[in-house]
Amino acid sequence: MKLMVGLGNPGRQYEKTRHNVGFMVIDKLSDELSIPLDRQKFNGIYGIGHVSGEKVILLKPLTYMNLSGECIRPLMDFYEINEEDLVVVYDDLDLPVGKIRLRTKGSAGGHNGIKSMIHHLGTQEFNRIKVGIDRPNNGMKITDYVLGQFTEEDQKGMTEAIDRSSQACQKWIAQSFLQVMNEFN
Repeated sequence: MKLMVGLGNPGRQYEKTRHNVGFMVIDKLSDELSIPLDRQKFNGIYGIGHVSGEKVILLKPLTYMNLSGECIRPLMDFYEINEEDLVVVYDDLDLPVGKIRLRTKGSAGGHNGIKSMIHHLGTQEFNRIKVGIDRPNNGMKITDYVLGQFTEEDQKGMTEAIDRSSQACQKWIAQSFLQVMNEFN
């Protein structure tokens, strides 16, 4: 069983913000894999389907970004999912807009959603897909920037990054994460 989690914030006001690229990837996977997000439990919305003989769960925590681990840990416990069968997709300020980077472990790097996950999972060793959103260059506060929408200029790169992140998740269903990492990094 594979668990694919996208981090973001619930609510219409956050839908198209930089901080919600994880949700955008899960929505794309939901469409492409025909797995509707039709279940609500564990303080999240999720869907379960089968792809190439593998059971796949798509999850969007509804806890708000900073408490993501409070949703993910109980769902993993209920479905008996190990950390190696988890991938988390989230925004990264330290990557240029539209670039993705896959990792099998690492620190939170200042990302509060990942900090919550590390706390609740008790490990830094879980698969991740970081989607670059870049840093503000005009003195804007980080919180205002990540909760802001993409510029028209950034939209093309973000569409490509969301597509590539979705493709990486789909490849991971049949391949090891290291193989996928080698292909997409």
